[in-house]
Amino acid sequence: MFLYLLGLVVVWFIFRWYRELERVSDKGDKYVYITGCDSGFGNLLAKHLDKLGFRVIAGCYTEKGEDELKKVTSDRLTTVHVDVTDSDSVKKATASIKALVGQKGLWAVVNNAGVSVPSGPTDWLVIEDYKSMLAVNLLGVVDVTLSVLPLIKQAEGRVINVSSVFGRISPFGGPYCVSKYGVEAFSDSLRINMAPFGVKVACIEPGFFKTNVTDLVLLKGNVKKLWDRLPEDVKRDYGNDFLDISFEHLDNRFNQFTDSDLMKVVGCMEHGISAVRPRTRYSPGWDAKFFWLPLSYMPTFLSDTMFLKNGPKPKISKL
Repeated sequence: MFLYLLGLVVVWFIFRWYRELERVSDKGDKYVYITGCDSGFGNLLAKHLDKLGFRVIAGCYTEKGEDELKKVTSDRLTTVHVDVTDSDSVKKATASIKALVGQKGLWAVVNNAGVSVPSGPTDWLVIEDYKSMLAVNLLGVVDVTLSVLPLIKQAEGRVINVSSVFGRISPFGGPYCVSKYGVEAFSDSLRINMAPFGVKVACIEPGFFKTNVTDLVLLKGNVKKLWDRLPEDVKRDYGNDFLDISFEHLDNRFNQFTDSDLMKVVGCMEHGISAVRPRTRYSPGWDAKFFWLPLSYMPTFLSDTMFLKNGPKPKISKL
């Protein structure tokens, strides 16, 4: 029986691999709009798609990002300034895109822009911490998508939303997981709503990769900043050594899980854009496939027990 089931699994993977091989034609006529191209996944994807022959519209937050990208790409690539937290900026970028693509429409939008701080225990945070991150990671995704959706429908194209494995499971507090759960929900509803128009929607759920989002210096600096502003009674509850223990925990987890091969994620993005039959979800990274996603399907008490057992504990912990 086991060998029979194993055989079926192998056949399924071979069938899926073969089915997903076919790529779209006329790449030179297809425009792809990517946000967050100053660095990381967005920057690498813009360069990669440019080499493949797509007409890339790279959304950058800084002039420096635009200038550096132009230096290493072809004249097919166009840059636009966009701040995804500012609706006026989003509309201005969309107006430029509409003028550029004309009747061809927009083949794909990749909502890649995102931030990872502030993040920390929930009772260390204030509502403004949530608002600042949700403005980028969730509302920015929604705003950009809605602004170009008529152009996507015109081309019967794709929407690629970058979520995270932490859109499936929440091992830490703060707005990051909240924002990524929101991206998952938005992608699910959008996929169903747009299917009748021939528009495909994919969600990218990376594990830990070495980018600005997972910069340990940035993350530790954020945690230290949150700690320093806490009232003394909250600090006493957690204990004076909680910060050092948390930093040690961060170091250990990032050493265990962080992958430096960003092309694993970019390859999934490219497949979502160029495959005739893209997947609805991609989970790049060994940790995503073999740890975080399986853990997300376990009973809640098991995942909670694991996180509580292995995470740093407040001084007054009752566990």
